[in-house]
Amino acid sequence: MSSKPSFLYQTSSFPCEGPFGRNLCAASKVSSRRKVSFGCRALPARQLFFGGKLSGRLFRSGVFILFVALAMAPAMAQNAAPRKRIGNETPEQKEKRMAWWTHDRFGMFIHWGLYALPARHEWVKHNEKLTNEQYQKYFDTFNPDLFDPKAWAKSAKAAGMKYAVLTTKHHEGFCLFDSKYTDYKATNTAARRDLVKEFVEAFRAEGIKVGFYYSLLDWHHPDYTIDGIHPQAPENDSDTAYERLNKGRDMAKYRAYLRNQVRELLTNYGKIDILWLDFSFPGKHGKGHEDWGSVELLKMIRQLQPGIIVDNRLDLDEYADGADFATPEQVKPSELKSEYDGMPFETCQTFSGSWGYYRDENTWKTIHELLTLLITSVSKSGNLILNVGPTARGVFDYRAQRALTAIGDWMQYNNKSIYGCKQAPAGFDAPKGTLLTYNPETRRLYLHLMNYPFLDLYPRNQVVLHGYKDKIKYAQLLNDDSEIKYQAATDGSDDLVLSLPALRPNTDVPVVEMILK
Repeated sequence: MSSKPSFLYQTSSFPCEGPFGRNLCAASKVSSRRKVSFGCRALPARQLFFGGKLSGRLFRSGVFILFVALAMAPAMAQNAAPRKRIGNETPEQKEKRMAWWTHDRFGMFIHWGLYALPARHEWVKHNEKLTNEQYQKYFDTFNPDLFDPKAWAKSAKAAGMKYAVLTTKHHEGFCLFDSKYTDYKATNTAARRDLVKEFVEAFRAEGIKVGFYYSLLDWHHPDYTIDGIHPQAPENDSDTAYERLNKGRDMAKYRAYLRNQVRELLTNYGKIDILWLDFSFPGKHGKGHEDWGSVELLKMIRQLQPGIIVDNRLDLDEYADGADFATPEQVKPSELKSEYDGMPFETCQTFSGSWGYYRDENTWKTIHELLTLLITSVSKSGNLILNVGPTARGVFDYRAQRALTAIGDWMQYNNKSIYGCKQAPAGFDAPKGTLLTYNPETRRLYLHLMNYPFLDLYPRNQVVLHGYKDKIKYAQLLNDDSEIKYQAATDGSDDLVLSLPALRPNTDVPVVEMILK
């Protein structure tokens, strides 16, 4: 993934058009947390007038109004213009293609590669500026003798995860699959196996949909040009330094390599449900859609796998169909939005602070924090994909396994509030300390009691639902179907008052299921 280096979140400049500027590629950046500054040389209209030399008389005249209108007209026309398209899929066809994804809501990410051996973060090659020669010892030593994808799949299924995405190749360039375009692959290690093939077979056998992560970056390939985040990036950020380092490298050859490997992945393993391409960072000494050949790459992807769902990191934001979903990475629940530039989202999150196995990392999220991420995502009509970083021997970290088990315990009794659910319709607001999800097929509303009991918020554990009067016909705790009593407010309002039990139900986040009239 692309979350570790702090400099990737510093202010960046993007191309802009018109007097106010337009960010054409923010959604493909490393993370939705990244701040954007528009790299315009022309002053915005407001600054031109209020910060410039025009006199107060002009502001009071009709000339000013006409001048502003004329200045803003190109920007308004441009903003109203439809975005370009790569294909001809209709909105109805896209909705049908993505129906399973918007229903299932919860998936597993698996980051696994040579970086599990140093166990110091998946960006260890970058962080420690390791050369290919220095990194070679991990390839020579890689031997996942305990790898059991069937056990992985059973853990994912028990946790309530409906789809899984595996890193077929991360930024280090090592391939878990048997590619004919490189020798830098698992079949040439002591593993002697196509690990991707076994992953696909095991997860499909458990009824879990499968997806592939593929890094657009490749810090091992000899033709991949050195950029600002390459492990061998120069200390001197000058053009001449990059020219010297990139002498003999050919990005066109790497682009063909990338395309060939994606073709292999989408041809040799049957139906693939998701493709997670990671990531673009356009700008000086960066890489974007032209470097990857993103338009033609996406056309090929759609041709090979018409039903596949693709993330938004190809730097194709100027196209209305350049991606299927946004990917806010490692954001707080409060930062999630219901949509991102018209797209649904899947927030990608880790159990701890890294994606790959990191032995000594100890900032692990609590079970309550993980459930809050899941519930919040669904309450905003989004998905959560939660990451596991297996050890170099091929097993899930015990801390991750413990968390998966706890999530599974909660999902066993409360998954009705997740699967098939979305943001609550207008007129149903969540009281403080709660989160709402809604299933439009069953017309059931789910009130998640995030900080139960509520004695500090609601005396006698009576929760007021503003405007709910005459909208509910029955309420019960979801975990055991025990009745929750309610009554109309006595103040003559349209409020409803839920009377919650004094004893906390034996579940981390109790859920009240309300059947609508």
